[in-house]
Amino acid sequence: MSLPQAPQYSGPALTCALGVPLFEPVQLRSFLAVAETLSFTKAAERLGLAQPTVSQHVRKLEAAAKRVLVARDTREVRLTDNGDAMAGFARSILAAHDSAARYFSGSAMRGRLRFGTADDLAITGLPRILREFRQLYPQINLELTVSQSDQLYKRLNAGQLDLVFVKWVAGAKEGTVVRHDNFAWVGVEQTVLEPGAPVPLIAYPAPSLSRKLAIDALEAEGRTWRITCSTKQISGVLAAVRAGIGVAVMPASLVPEDLKVITQRFGLPPVGDVDFTLIRNPLANAEVIDALTQAIMGRTLNKSN
Repeated sequence: MSLPQAPQYSGPALTCALGVPLFEPVQLRSFLAVAETLSFTKAAERLGLAQPTVSQHVRKLEAAAKRVLVARDTREVRLTDNGDAMAGFARSILAAHDSAARYFSGSAMRGRLRFGTADDLAITGLPRILREFRQLYPQINLELTVSQSDQLYKRLNAGQLDLVFVKWVAGAKEGTVVRHDNFAWVGVEQTVLEPGAPVPLIAYPAPSLSRKLAIDALEAEGRTWRITCSTKQISGVLAAVRAGIGVAVMPASLVPEDLKVITQRFGLPPVGDVDFTLIRNPLANAEVIDALTQAIMGRTLNKSN
């Protein structure tokens, strides 16, 4: 059985003297904006350009690549397989281009950035963002600490970290809110909770925000509970839930596709809202912190399954 061929672009292509396609940075930036927003209108707004200009940039990039990169109709905009590949190349090309421009202009950012992130935020797109940040700013020495939010906050106040990405009860702390979310009870499809029996709880060790809120919510409704698994890592939480050992509380946007939100199914009490927040050390290098803050704020933190 033969596989369908990828669509070929038949328009004129821009090549260098050696016959290699040239991918112009301005066209790559427009294409990436479309790839990340899946909208020509939103891409144009992000770049401060007219929509026809963005469309023209994408067409020229498709001509250079000799491939259809974006499939669009009246209902949706999506990337083709070649478009997905181009998005990865585009980020690398632009990172190298911008790095070279800063180097030869004498404006390359330098310094050390001690960054801390809550453990479960590492299952979002954050690792990809950090990888791209290091490509974009190779002369910044990025040091990463992964821990629980309260421990990171203490280290920030002690001057041991420059920027932390943590979870707090909505509105509880200062900082830049990246995402507002709500906590949900999570289990496997086969989860069974016997009426009147203690709720089997999978949680981080105390002190932990999700642990405290889960226990407080249960006790406020007179429901008993027992810890069936205590683990310091999100990988341990997910493994225990998948094994059917109990249920856990986690931000709804971080629930992997193979697990289920079971809050309504068993009448479990609402746990509350949560903010994913960036908090900075006011004594640290503001320019370097601003660069990473903008990188995180400018990208979608989808969960990584």
